Order: sequence, then structure tokens, then C-alpha cells
Amino acid sequence: MDVEEAREFIRANHRGVLATRRTDGRPQLSPVAAAVDDAGRVVVSTRETAMKTHNVRRDPRVSLCVFTDAFFGSWAQVDGTATLLTLPAAMTPLMDYYRCVAGEHPDWDDYQAAMQRERRVLLQIEIEHAGPRRSG
Repeated sequence: MDVEEAREFIRANHRGVLATRRTDGRPQLSPVAAAVDDAGRVVVSTRETAMKTHNVRRDPRVSLCVFTDAFFGSWAQVDGTATLLTLPAAMTPLMDYYRCVAGEHPDWDDYQAAMQRERRVLLQIEIEHAGPRRSG
């Protein structure tokens, strides 16, 4: 699987597990919903206070495994460097993220208020490697 194939897979499948690095180097794993933005980055909504946010600020190297809703079967892993987009600049990209993952929101004012209240940030991953390259 090359990078573009991984992007296409993530555009169609949003459930995944994100790995960031703890201070001691061990992985910290988080279930997430992922999408692909117009720039080809993988994006994930999270909170300012989440451990993954703290971990990415310290070490931006991340890995993400995305799978189908059925769980077993096809999957994609991407590895890359993450950046964090914070509010207020993150609001429109967070709305775009929601549209990719769930469609139109019934009340965008309510959504925006929730993003502010929850101190949401958008994790943006530049894909550097994608797989699997083979199965076994």
C-alpha cells in the first residue's frame, strides 16, 4: 500500500487507533476517528487536555492504524509527523473534519459551542510511510 492508497482507505474508513509516545518511549494508544483533509493530511479531533495532545507537543512522531467498521479484514497503517491546530484557527477545519466523518451536523452553532467548551484541537498528520506492504 502506498501513501495515496492509504489516503483513499482512510477517506472511506474512519475508525482507528492512534499511537503517540509517552515520556519513557512506550506507546500511548487512543481510539480515534480519522479523516483526510484537502491537503492530504490525516486529521483527528482531540482535546487540548488529552494525553495524545501533550505527547505530540513533545514528540510529533505518530502512527495510526485504521480499519473497517467490521474490524477484521482490510486495514492501513500510516506513520508521520503531527502538528496541532488550535482554536480559533481550528474551527473551520474541525467542521470540515466532522463533515468527512459524519456528514452535515444538525446544528452548527451547537457544534461550534461544543468545540470551544471541550477545547478541541485538530491533529494534522503528514504521512511519511504507509502500509501494509505485504500480508502474511
